Amino acid sequence: MEDDTYSRDVVDPEVRAYVSSLVSALGGTGADEDGRYVLGDDALACLKDLKKWLKLHDEKANRLDVARCLAEANLVNGDLLEILAAWPEEVTEDRIKSKIALACLELLVPLTWPIEKDDAQMTVNHHRHTPYLQLAQVSYKRGIINHDTSKILRTAVRIGLPSMAQPLNDRSSRDEGIIKLLLYFLRNIAMIAVPQNLPSEGDENEVSRSATVEAFHYQDIFHVLLTISSSMGEDFNTQDVVVLEILFHLLKGVDIEKLFMDDSQLDARQNDDLRMLMKKEAGMKRGYARNAPTRHNRFGTMIWIKRDDERMSTLSGQDALVDGQKSLAKMDKTKRWNKPKLRGKNNEVSQNGFDLPIPLTASANKHVRAFVEDFLDSGFNPLFNHLRKAIEREAERLLEVHSRHFFFLISWFLEAELVRRKAKAASQRGSSNKESDLDSFALVASVLNQETFVALNRFMQASQDQKEWQDLNAGMRCFTQILLIVQDMSDSPLEDDQEIAENIQNRIFYEEATHDRVISILRTYKDQGFGYLDACTELCHVFLRMLERYSKQNVDMQVRSKRRARRKKKAEENPDANNDDDDDEGSETEDVVQAQRASSERKFDFTRFSSKFMTQKCIDTYIQFTRYYNDLDTEQLKRAHRFFYRVAFKLEMTVLLFRVDIIALFNKMMKGPDGLEAAHPAYREWDELVRQLIKRLVRKLDQRPELAVEMLFSKINATVHYLEYGYEKQTVSSNPRAPAELEVKPGMGTDEQIGVAVSVLVDQNKSDALAWVKGVLASASSERQSWEDEAAAVAVRLAESSLDHDTESASLDQSTTEPSASRAPSIMIRPDTDARRVEMFKDNKLRLLMTLVGFERLGSDDTDPDASWVIPSSQAAKDLEQSLKLIKQFEFSPPTYDDGKSAEEFLRRKSAVRPRAEFDDDSEGDNGDETLLFPANTRSARPKSDALEELKTKRRRRHKDPDEEPEEMDDATREARREAKRKADLMKRLKIKSDLLVHSSDEESDEERDREFFAKEEERRRNQSNRVFEALRSGGMESGDDIESSSAKKMDSRKRKTGVDLEKSKPRKKRKETSLSASEDDEEIPSNRSRSSSIIAQSDFPLEDAEDEVTDTPLSSLHMQSSQDKATRSRSSSVSAHPSSASAEKVDSAVAMLDLDDDEDAEEDIPPVAKRRPRLRAGFIIDSDSE
Repeated sequence: MEDDTYSRDVVDPEVRAYVSSLVSALGGTGADEDGRYVLGDDALACLKDLKKWLKLHDEKANRLDVARCLAEANLVNGDLLEILAAWPEEVTEDRIKSKIALACLELLVPLTWPIEKDDAQMTVNHHRHTPYLQLAQVSYKRGIINHDTSKILRTAVRIGLPSMAQPLNDRSSRDEGIIKLLLYFLRNIAMIAVPQNLPSEGDENEVSRSATVEAFHYQDIFHVLLTISSSMGEDFNTQDVVVLEILFHLLKGVDIEKLFMDDSQLDARQNDDLRMLMKKEAGMKRGYARNAPTRHNRFGTMIWIKRDDERMSTLSGQDALVDGQKSLAKMDKTKRWNKPKLRGKNNEVSQNGFDLPIPLTASANKHVRAFVEDFLDSGFNPLFNHLRKAIEREAERLLEVHSRHFFFLISWFLEAELVRRKAKAASQRGSSNKESDLDSFALVASVLNQETFVALNRFMQASQDQKEWQDLNAGMRCFTQILLIVQDMSDSPLEDDQEIAENIQNRIFYEEATHDRVISILRTYKDQGFGYLDACTELCHVFLRMLERYSKQNVDMQVRSKRRARRKKKAEENPDANNDDDDDEGSETEDVVQAQRASSERKFDFTRFSSKFMTQKCIDTYIQFTRYYNDLDTEQLKRAHRFFYRVAFKLEMTVLLFRVDIIALFNKMMKGPDGLEAAHPAYREWDELVRQLIKRLVRKLDQRPELAVEMLFSKINATVHYLEYGYEKQTVSSNPRAPAELEVKPGMGTDEQIGVAVSVLVDQNKSDALAWVKGVLASASSERQSWEDEAAAVAVRLAESSLDHDTESASLDQSTTEPSASRAPSIMIRPDTDARRVEMFKDNKLRLLMTLVGFERLGSDDTDPDASWVIPSSQAAKDLEQSLKLIKQFEFSPPTYDDGKSAEEFLRRKSAVRPRAEFDDDSEGDNGDETLLFPANTRSARPKSDALEELKTKRRRRHKDPDEEPEEMDDATREARREAKRKADLMKRLKIKSDLLVHSSDEESDEERDREFFAKEEERRRNQSNRVFEALRSGGMESGDDIESSSAKKMDSRKRKTGVDLEKSKPRKKRKETSLSASEDDEEIPSNRSRSSSIIAQSDFPLEDAEDEVTDTPLSSLHMQSSQDKATRSRSSSVSAHPSSASAEKVDSAVAMLDLDDDEDAEEDIPPVAKRRPRLRAGFIIDSDSE
């Protein structure tokens, strides 16, 4: 009984009995038939019953009992394969044979289906049967691809050929099912591999990848795959996913470079690999021989090591006796912490992983190469274009793992295309003729379009967000190969390929999100495996190199950056709202508009972008990659070297590499016991890098002694800046910016405006803010009411006490108490939480409601987030009560508006008040759209006599009756007159036209007229010089009377001039002014100019000349004339009969005022009016100041 319990069967005996009876009834071999397999009488029914048992018992009950029974009964190798082998190729019309063969295929597919169970889905039954079934599947594959008498795979294809021959529109569901059975059977055979954690039975080479490739080639399976792939989308539609899986499991892990080598190159490559392995083994033996045990030191040794802190450590083994460094190194090895490894998905690594290299035999290598070339020429574009469309529309037949297969195969075939082109170019380098297909990339054009780039970016971002590292690994490999093939296209001799490469690079590098994703991938590496590490470092290396090259070729390169936008999420804010179609269309339109606003272009700076890689996490990723230096090839070592060279010498961020573990790793690579061999191709570059790095480290330690401590830790940006420059980085904190002030569109009353503000807050789910405002209003109303009651009580008491006084004093007291009621103390508004304080500053909707209910914000600085809000004294208790009632009313019954408008549509930004500039006109706000285009206060050239008469008339009118008192005007009349005067002046200024400054003749040029003008000016200047010279030589003096008479003559001549004459003399004066100014620039005028001018005035020139001289006096000579008149008047006053110093001072002051007026006229570029002498009587000036 105990033996029965111990040997209890793992399968239900009843199930085993049923299954065994069916297998026995199926058929078998007999001696009478010469060892041939003979079918039973009900063989077809038995096959159908076995299929039902698999489906009903195993699949529905989630068990593996029937499969275990069939494996123990050897159904596949003993019955099914023999039945298929007994179906000869020439027999095509036997329907019974074809039905039995189809029934055998229906059993082979579920029996060879790979067991994919997660640990969470595994049951005790699964754990019990899975190892046995995995080994059974290996035996199934061995029997299928290595059958002695028949081609089983070819027979399976014969089963599906009639269905495949049918046109796509004429196929039935049964035909589609047969084609799927065939393809899934091929997929299972390609997918089955020897389990890594189970002992193998028989020769592993019989079920290896090379054996599978040989069987596929020998039984023409590659031709079937090429036919289906090239006809995808035309004759086949839903079979793309299964073909994708077959290709994935056939090609993953295959070395592409070895694939496209000929026999001689392959032999040389294998010899080089063998030589490198032998050198590595010899180095390991030399290192071991230094400390290898001998017959004299096998008895064991234990030593003590005395450390710096007076502590003792023990080490065992005589290898610790060699030197102190060896002892310390051995002690460090004993202190190494073995970090526990996370349990990964084993079947993910074995079935859907692609990082493990798979070697192929020479013949298998040749067959795969031929298939890959044919597939690239005919089937790549149709298959992958069809798959991309299926992924975009998320077809039901797609699983999550298929996207990984899709992008990995894109990267694999793109790399194969590059290697094939290089191999063909190398083989044709000596020949003159070149094939045309080498210069065209149309064979892989289906994955170089914008749709593929969008799908790839979406896939990489989703994989990174969901932490699907194997998916992200496939996406990175695909992106890298796309960049490499685009680089090869840019180097193509065809201009079309160069233009296409330029467009692709522009699309890829235009999105800043792609740049940020590459940096994020490098930063977020953490124990994802060596394959992921290799993929992310290669992507960063290729991306940086190509982006640097492209940015140098396109100096004005632009990138589109997306900033964070404040988007309203209506689904979150209104989860219970029923949105109709119109609302959906409106929200979609708003999303599009918001997306356009959120993106902006900016100029790309490669130095700024490359500096984003200079972080400790990025360097840690490359350091982790460099730790595998003994397993890296030459290209991988150069990749790491280029990155560290960029960090240390291109961007001068050597401080980031000054860390103890980094320096120790570099030193170990060069000088350590397990370092790089001196004959390694990358040794010299690495040795130079490490040597220069150590030099800079020593120099930096002399400059910054604190670096010795910082070498123990990773460095943040502040530490890096301090170690690099010797001072901390200065940061300037900016004040927060207040949001734009809102206001309700005009046309609404105060109550309606409050309703709009309340509705907006309710729509945005800000009921807590409304509750706080209501609480503030309620408490403030109560406080203000109590104050008003107290004030009223005080007033009553004062009224009662004033009954004994007279009525006038009582009314006076009553009037004095009324203003006190309006001067109630302001109520300070205090936020209940810190979040409320932030809302009071940043929430413009809340601020709008607070403003509408009468709250006021203290201070004029909008950037102060701590500004206080108060309820002013002007708000009475009844006003606060009314505001509180309105808020309560609109909160629970919000107002509705016409045309279905929301409350937020009635809000707009309050126009900001522009600060008035110094040159702004005072009437700018009153003149509407009118603009003063020309300067005001311009003097019109009118006759001087008319101006004098007008001034005299005004003075007579003003002083007609000096005894009459002026009429008193009230403020309203005075303000009305001032306003009328201002409007009249404004209208006058608006009428100023451009003819004042610009003439149509300004652009005209007449060389003859200019020549005549300058000749006259030269003659006049010469005559003037002669006169000055004659006056200086004669030295004649004129008496005071003559001076007065001459000056009087000059005054008379001026008075005789009419307005018309002055108008005629205008252009003449301007021209003389210009010429004289030019002459003053060319010739230096003596300092005694004023003295010579006075002499000229005293000489005996004719009167006509004097008049011409006065008339032709230019603007620049006014100051000279003023000094001359001044000197003349000073001399005349000295000989006068009534001398008076006061009168002389008045005369001088009047002349100075006249001079000032003339200067102002000259600045306005207006022809001046000749000045006249002030009229004096008895030594006093009789001219009025107003004139």
